[in-house]
Amino acid sequence: MLQEALDFKTESDALYALMREMDEAGFDAPTQFKGWTLNNVLEHLHMWNWAANESYVDEHNFAAWLSEAMTAIGQSSMRAYEADWNGGVKGRDLLEKWYGFYTDMAARFVEIDPKKRLKWAGPDMSARSSISARLMETWAHGQEVFDQLGAVRDNKDTIRSIAVLGTNTFGWTYATRGETPPGPMPFVKLTAPSGDVWEFGAASDDERIEGAAADFCQVVTQVRNIADTHLTVTGAVATDWMSKAQCFAGAPETPPAPGTRFTK
Repeated sequence: MLQEALDFKTESDALYALMREMDEAGFDAPTQFKGWTLNNVLEHLHMWNWAANESYVDEHNFAAWLSEAMTAIGQSSMRAYEADWNGGVKGRDLLEKWYGFYTDMAARFVEIDPKKRLKWAGPDMSARSSISARLMETWAHGQEVFDQLGAVRDNKDTIRSIAVLGTNTFGWTYATRGETPPGPMPFVKLTAPSGDVWEFGAASDDERIEGAAADFCQVVTQVRNIADTHLTVTGAVATDWMSKAQCFAGAPETPPAPGTRFTK
């Protein structure tokens, strides 16, 4: 049983529960994340959930779709392509479409061999990494929904996969910027929502990051500026990393400015 698939469903269900009582007009309200609407969030999550699932159930069809999608996105934009791919479905209809698909997808991934290699837009990845990435995206883009609706998130230990991604991508943060890390990855000591302690890297008093796991996950997914968290950051390498940490693929992104992402 692939625990990350169960965690993916748990996080998706929490977001669905928050949104299912919304009125239709609320789906078109711009959020603090680049002006994305909640419709944009659902379009994005649903299409890439489908893509991850398709890479498992039909590798050849996924490859053909990806080639077509990348061409179309290059000619327009990611947002435009996602809206078109979703057939113009919006609001509650889109919410239910996303819900039905991720529910089936999670059940399918629970049974997959965690080490099975799956195709993706970048290098191939394991099934465990694939569903962990979907969990991370759901949680990260879900944050703009929680912020928009004025809801404080009740995090669970399901975010552990995001913390793992956050530390595993220390080098990636620099590589995507064409930089070399200024030193080894700092020691990361996090307190999980349950109170458990999660530690990553070699213990160090000189280079370390310590605090709530949820705060660390917010920084590495760039849904909060480090200044808007309660993390304790010690050392030049740790400070530099937390100023631009990026656990997601793609071109380098700049974290939000202090005070610009918050629960309304």
